[in-house]
Parts: sequence; C-alpha cells; structure tokens
Amino acid sequence: MNHNHSASILTLAPLCARATVAIAVWMIISCFNIFSASAATLPDDPTDPVELPDSIPYGKVIDEPGAAVVDEILSTRGDSVSVAPVDTVPILPPSKAVVEASKGKRVFNPDPTRAVWLSALFPGLGQIYNRRFWKLPIVVGAYMALGYGTQWNNMMLGDYTRAYNDLTDSDPNTNSYMDFFPPTVSESDLDHQYLERSFKARKDYCRRNRDLCIISMVGVYLIAMVDAYVDASLAHFDITPDLSIDWSPAIIPDTRSQIPGLGVQWALTF
Repeated sequence: MNHNHSASILTLAPLCARATVAIAVWMIISCFNIFSASAATLPDDPTDPVELPDSIPYGKVIDEPGAAVVDEILSTRGDSVSVAPVDTVPILPPSKAVVEASKGKRVFNPDPTRAVWLSALFPGLGQIYNRRFWKLPIVVGAYMALGYGTQWNNMMLGDYTRAYNDLTDSDPNTNSYMDFFPPTVSESDLDHQYLERSFKARKDYCRRNRDLCIISMVGVYLIAMVDAYVDASLAHFDITPDLSIDWSPAIIPDTRSQIPGLGVQWALTF
C-alpha cells in the first residue's frame, strides 16, 4: 500500500509543475499585453478631467464662434484608440439678452399683446411700454400736425360753404362772401359766376384735405399699433453684423439661341 501511494504522488508531480509554468507564462503575457496598455490610456489621477478638443465646460458663456462635434468615428489600431470628427455644427456667440441673463441681470421682455392694447388705448403708450422713447415724438407730432390740418380745413370749409350758399341764393342781405374782399371793393364790381366757380372749387378742396387728414390720423393709429406689436416681438431678435453681397459678371446660356446672354450673378449673405 505504501509503494502504490508513493507512485501516484510521483505521477502527479509533473502535471502540477506544468500547470504552474503555464499560469506563470499567462500572467506575464497578460501583464505586457493588457495591463500595460490600459495603464497607458488612463490618466495618472482618476479625478483629473480629460480635456477633449470638442468639449465645452458646463456653465461657461461662449464669447466667440466655435464648432461642436455632432458625429464621430471611433477606430482602434493595436493598443491605441482614435476619434475622428465627421460633422460639426457652428456655435455662434449668444445674444446680448442671453449674456445679461447669464450675469444675473434682469432682462426686459415685453409682451406683444400688452403693447398692442396699450397702443390701442392711447397712441404712443405701446412705444413707451417697449422703451422706444424716441418714437413717441414722432407719433405725437404726427397727431398734432394732422389734428391742426383737420381743424383748419374744416374751418375754411365752413367759410367757403356759407359764402357759396349766400352767393347762390336770392336774398340780398346774405353777403358773407364779401368778407373775403377788402372793404374798398364794391359788390357790383364782382363777377358772380366766377365767384361761384371759385368758391365751389375751394369748398371741395378743403373738404378733400379735411377727409385726408382724418384718414391719415386713422392710419397713424393703426401703424402705431403694428409698430408696438412688431417691436415687442423682435425685442431680442439677434441682428448679425455679417451682412454682405457678392456679385460677379456671368454668361447665361440661352436655349433659344446659340449666342449666350450676359448678366450678373449675386449672392446675399445674412
């Protein structure tokens, strides 16, 4: 029994030695091929951020144009990994309202509906609400000029109408048309037919101007409402300074003739 047990131990010894050598070789190969590559790609300190070319720090205000990667290709070659951007989207600087909001300032954002109602209540209130104070003298000046024109033309219309009626009736006591002449002028020296035509033409002229002034006042009222609404809607509209036009001479082929035409081709950038 003792001889058999010793023989089995001697038989298992070569197998254990071979397994030990195989494990040692595998650990050496793994250390050189796997762990060394992983250690080369990882940063020294896990807490340090990895800066990528297309990364944008969170919370930072963009003050100049840039580009953001929207798609990329990931390729591996041996122990290295490369990332190639495929397409980019331009990042434009934010508008003045966004910059002021990021700094904690209160940005005025007018309501277009409120601006219209204020302008309808009284012309000029919508412009004051939108803080476009320079437009207020324009609206007020237009109403004052049109109001004065309406009042003056209406007064002259009444005078010419009364003179025309007194001239065409048969009552000799109604002669208000003589107020248009100096006191030295005698009624018998006047041409009544000429005066009738003249007073009628001036009466129609004053009526037309009075009606045009009233229509213009209504137009200014509507324009002030539209201006208040559009101004409030485009309060934070970003107007880019990149506005240019490129033009050059061009030869335009003509399918109806063998001789091409000459023209100008242009491109507007906005």
